[in-house]
Amino acid sequence: MKKTYYLFNPGTLQRKDNTLKFTPIEDDGNGCERNGQHRYLPVEDIAEFYAFGSLTANSAIYNFLGQNGIAVHFFDYYENYTGSFMPRDGLLSGRMLLAQTAFHQDKKKRIIIAKKLIEGAAYNMIKNLRYYDKRGKELAELIMQIENYTSSIGNARQVDELMGIEGNIRQKYYEGFGLIITDFEMGNRTKQPPRNEVNALISFGNMMCYSQCLRAIHQTQLNPTISYLHTPGERRYSLALDISEIFKPILVDRVIFKVLNKKEIQEKHFDKKLNKCLLNQQGKKIFVQSFEERLNETIQHRSLKRKVSYRHLMKLECYKLSKHLLNMEEYKPFKMWW
Repeated sequence: MKKTYYLFNPGTLQRKDNTLKFTPIEDDGNGCERNGQHRYLPVEDIAEFYAFGSLTANSAIYNFLGQNGIAVHFFDYYENYTGSFMPRDGLLSGRMLLAQTAFHQDKKKRIIIAKKLIEGAAYNMIKNLRYYDKRGKELAELIMQIENYTSSIGNARQVDELMGIEGNIRQKYYEGFGLIITDFEMGNRTKQPPRNEVNALISFGNMMCYSQCLRAIHQTQLNPTISYLHTPGERRYSLALDISEIFKPILVDRVIFKVLNKKEIQEKHFDKKLNKCLLNQQGKKIFVQSFEERLNETIQHRSLKRKVSYRHLMKLECYKLSKHLLNMEEYKPFKMWW
């Protein structure tokens, strides 16, 4: 099984025959930089890279990565996702592109998909809250308020109206974090930049989920720039934002609750400066390890009658949306049933 590699240090990526050589740049302890120990990575073992530090590589390397179907996702110092190198789209389909565009331009068809995305996301948020409510966290009032907002989704006539409902749902949902998490306070949701530890984890985790959804989309015939809930933009893959709404409660939020309540991530794993709060390198490593473990967890799929990983569920979600767009099968968002 191919693996995801996370490059936390800045460094140089080079080709060595059919192997990749990564040379990290490290601090020598005296404030100076030096080359660290080379790491050799067999190309057949690599699914994708996440580059959190500056990466030096030439065009020959990117040609080699493209030939082997290896993606590279880039993040800046502030943990913002900045872009991806994606292999050539071998699954491009003119028929699918036309279908995606037609559904986006048809207001009735677009809002049907947008409603389903929010319904799926809200359902999974409520499932998280119910899980902790049963464990004595007293979340019943918030659950009821979210259910009231959810009941109004069907009455929405415009996507902007839907986004407003989604914003109300998420605001109430995040209020529950203060009751679920033991040693940290979330307060208001702050993004650019995050102001405290919980917000830093949410922002970092959401970017991880977004890039995983982008990878899943590229493994299907869908075009990542044509979306239904989020407005398509020139500088973002907005369909990945749509799909990630379904999976953020399942993947990101559950990992946050785990690493904080089990004290795997603590105060020492954050850097705070100038009204910013960011995970430091050690904190990122801990979160990424837990996130990877979550992606590789399996569940017994009701329809397929076999075990599938959470990572594979994102790809299946893209297939379901594809069938809807081709008028083969009505799209039903993934909802936790356990």
